[in-house]
Amino acid sequence: MDYPLYNQQAEKVGKVILPDSVFSVPMNKDLLYQVVTSQMGNKRQVTAHTKDRGEVRGGGKKPWRQKGTGRARHGSIRSPIWKGGGVTFGPRNERIFKKKINKKMARKALFVILSSKVKDKELTIIDSVKLENWKTKEMARIINKISELFPVKHGSMLLVTPNKLDETVERVVRNIPKVDVMEAKNLNALDVAARKNLLIMKDAVEVISKTFNKE
Repeated sequence: MDYPLYNQQAEKVGKVILPDSVFSVPMNKDLLYQVVTSQMGNKRQVTAHTKDRGEVRGGGKKPWRQKGTGRARHGSIRSPIWKGGGVTFGPRNERIFKKKINKKMARKALFVILSSKVKDKELTIIDSVKLENWKTKEMARIINKISELFPVKHGSMLLVTPNKLDETVERVVRNIPKVDVMEAKNLNALDVAARKNLLIMKDAVEVISKTFNKE
């Protein structure tokens, strides 16, 4: 499939061939939902934790005798209905949110969301990015120009590079609001779906095809 190729000034400079097996895959919402939710669960860090009545300190002695006081019967001051008592059905840090998905499903879901970006014109391919001085202001100017090519201008953007950028370049891009950078070999359905616009460098297209198109 032929797709427009732009330079960093948002000028059309030619065409690039996108493999149909990666960028022309029909939508599969069930697969996409299953993979994205599993990837979200795998990233989730479980930190909230409450103690139940067996873990809260104290409460070993019966507060008052069972009968004859006129008050309600209680066996422990650490009952969930007492202030300072245990928590019933509270969050526990033993809870496991991880879900296993096989590699074929993850790859297919990535192809589905990439194809969706192509269909919705939320994908732009640029030949390269070259800056005289690696400054945030200069990079932001380029991003703003390229953003005009998307239907939703200045939306969240994922910049996909063919290889790992050095720390200076990463810092320049990281300081721009709503713009993230990722190496092509680490691409996944969740990160693509979480951003409105997708900006891929020309050389990264080949990396994506070689890394994920195993069939």
